[in-house]
Amino acid sequence: MLLLAIDTSGKNGSIALARAGEPTADGGDFELIEIAPLVGGTFSAQLIPQVAELLSSNGFMKTAIGAFVVASGPGSFTGLRVGLAAAKALAEVLGKPIATISLLEVCVFISGLQGKVMAALDAGRGEIYVGEYEIPGKPGQAPREHILSRDEFLIEARGWAVVTPDPTIAEAAVATGLSITTLASISAAAVARLGWRKIQSGDTVTPEQLEANYIRRTDAEMLEKSKF
Repeated sequence: MLLLAIDTSGKNGSIALARAGEPTADGGDFELIEIAPLVGGTFSAQLIPQVAELLSSNGFMKTAIGAFVVASGPGSFTGLRVGLAAAKALAEVLGKPIATISLLEVCVFISGLQGKVMAALDAGRGEIYVGEYEIPGKPGQAPREHILSRDEFLIEARGWAVVTPDPTIAEAAVATGLSITTLASISAAAVARLGWRKIQSGDTVTPEQLEANYIRRTDAEMLEKSKF
């Protein structure tokens, strides 16, 4: 199965093409074909042309795509909307499923840690996106994803194994004696790998069901709430 993964959650993003479900040279069933960067945040202008170029340069037509994987958040409101809109439009035209991926979950997946694992991502404004996971998880147990101030995070993270790709968060965690694992930057390649796991388990959505995982409310929503 050919997978197309999209991550437009941050200032820079990426797209990845992968082949899954077939034996690979290392004995697995996932092969990353190519990853292409999306630079500078102008995703609306870059994304569709880059997808077309990625497919063409590897000898594929868009009809060869078997499923889509998209980072649904948390992250930039504008960036996420662009990535989700592209995935939704392509999946709708081709009639293919979509696996949605939380970037916090990707952090935990990359780390390979077990037990109580807390993922942390910079949310700006002195805040941190936090995901609390029990690995392996219990049946029916959903992770808790929310937003904390930096001080709240440093208190709540006590007793957890913290994972983050953000060096500033890692530095603050180390300074307060937390157990910390610093990760490489997240890319669409990692999003694709986790997406394949979800596709295998049937954890996908239709284009109509696709939604962003902002965690933080938009400024417009917060302004509307303040009126009451």
